[in-house]
Amino acid sequence: MFDFEEEINRLPLKPGVYLMRNKENDVIYVGKAKILKNRVTQYFRKNSNHTPKVLVMVSQVASFEYIITDSEREALALECNLIKKYKPKYNILLKDDKQYPYIKVSINEPYPRVMMTRKPADDGAKYFGPYMGKGTIKNTLDIIQTLFKPPTCKRRFPQDIKKGRPCLNYHINNCIAPCTGNISKDEYRKVFFEICRFLEGKYSDLVRDLTDEMMTASKNMQYERAAILRDRINSIREVADRQKITDASHNNDTDVISVALEDNIAFVETFFIRSGKVIGREHYKIDNVRGSSENEVITDFIKQFYAECDFIPNEILTEYEPLEKELLMTWLRDIKNRKVVITTPKIGEKAKLVAMVKINAEKALSNYKLNQLKIKENSGVLEMLKEMLKLDKIPSRIEAYDISNISGSDNVAAMTVFEYGRPVKRKYRQFKIKTVDGADDYASMREVIYRRFRHGMEEEEKIANGEMNIRDAKFLPYPDLILLDGGRGHLSTISELMEMIDNNTPVFGMVKNNKHRTRALVGEDGEVDISATPPVFKLITRIQDEVHDAAISYFRKVHNQINSELTKIPGIGEKRRLALLTKYGNIDKIKEAQIDELVEVESMDQKSAENVYNYFRNKKDS
Repeated sequence: MFDFEEEINRLPLKPGVYLMRNKENDVIYVGKAKILKNRVTQYFRKNSNHTPKVLVMVSQVASFEYIITDSEREALALECNLIKKYKPKYNILLKDDKQYPYIKVSINEPYPRVMMTRKPADDGAKYFGPYMGKGTIKNTLDIIQTLFKPPTCKRRFPQDIKKGRPCLNYHINNCIAPCTGNISKDEYRKVFFEICRFLEGKYSDLVRDLTDEMMTASKNMQYERAAILRDRINSIREVADRQKITDASHNNDTDVISVALEDNIAFVETFFIRSGKVIGREHYKIDNVRGSSENEVITDFIKQFYAECDFIPNEILTEYEPLEKELLMTWLRDIKNRKVVITTPKIGEKAKLVAMVKINAEKALSNYKLNQLKIKENSGVLEMLKEMLKLDKIPSRIEAYDISNISGSDNVAAMTVFEYGRPVKRKYRQFKIKTVDGADDYASMREVIYRRFRHGMEEEEKIANGEMNIRDAKFLPYPDLILLDGGRGHLSTISELMEMIDNNTPVFGMVKNNKHRTRALVGEDGEVDISATPPVFKLITRIQDEVHDAAISYFRKVHNQINSELTKIPGIGEKRRLALLTKYGNIDKIKEAQIDELVEVESMDQKSAENVYNYFRNKKDS
């Protein structure tokens, strides 16, 4: 039996960390103290003015333990590590396991490349970032591709110079194409040093040097080169203008933090400014904040966010002053090995910047509340669906599948995902059918469902072996319900497959009427009429429309790509394209066909067959 009075008397007058445990011996709270005895004793004084949250926490404490440290700074670092380890119920928890990406420019290599990477290394390359916010790094790489046209292929230089034909990017002026031998090694490397200057934000220096180079090219009557440089200069100026922040004189690396708090949820919005440019933004949902002040939320956010952050800026602007600010700055300085300043501006340009971030935090909280209301509303519909289909649980994640082809050619499939009754488009998946010839929708559906679960099982194994983080999985979690765009035949085929792979996910077919609209769901026990339940009917109709549109869109994309590929071959017009697709069904089989086989296709002759054969063989070699 834990003797509180005796253990409290034993507490040392030293700094350290304390852990509160419940009767199941789970850690429910982790805290740090300058003097352990004084801080822990406060929790168990009857006359202490505790918040409701602390009172509830204390009522569940069955024991506590402590760890003595040499200083309060050490206690702060240990507290951060233990909170991350135990995720205690009554600590404010930042649920953020993102690994922010960097842009790597491999100037340590004779022929550099530019790419995205998750982990910077001490390998002589240049790393820029981290880049925060969805799409930020992709947009930056797209801008680099447009401005500087670095190669994106897998060719190796200088080994592959003048080997094979240049790829499509060269022909559409989207690559400087070192493979052609038309650019020297020094000129090639110069492009990548320009990319580095661009990523460093040295726009004015870069523009000045490019302008001098443009004028020289013009004087030497190299007008094509001068025009390329002119366009590059204009594009860089446009990018520079877009990336200016409110305070143009503010040129430090700075994070700006604000919080919106309501009930038990808070959203912390952070803007990331590097070299005077906003390079990204993120908002973070923080749970278990009931009874906490904005100052406490900001404090706990700083501790948890920067404990293992790859990059700590020189300055952190906050809407509310964090508790123990001086201690936090000392702790951050120890991590960064440079001075870090935390300020809470009240006037001036910095205060305006914080106010802008505050608006974004409030918007993130508002959007979350709206989403929760929609989820709650949809939960009622999902509950109805659960009862109608006699499911064991509410189908929070529904996956729907459809096959699309024309006369059995270009077989493709789409998988759509609805979570809590709402489509989640980033989780949609597309499949090219690999094992089925002709218009066999049953076999095609079987292949797709099998591949979907095989991918899921492979990801589970990688996660278990530590080879993959669950956030990177594309086929997990598994669905609570599978809907097939088809009737009994599809259901029977997939039910056999699910039994074979020992998976008990419920499967239903979406049965259509003569107007191609869903009228019922069919399961192993027969049809379930959904027309009499408007909310369920509306949801299933939307799912059926969504998966049908996704499959058709993917089919058109694939079909257009194939048509586009065939149009590049001399002597292959629309009639011959159609004949080839009708005969072979997909581009892969056309690629593998021999000349004597191609000649036998309707409307093809010896010359056109040779053109097709040679085109794909030359592509394979290049």
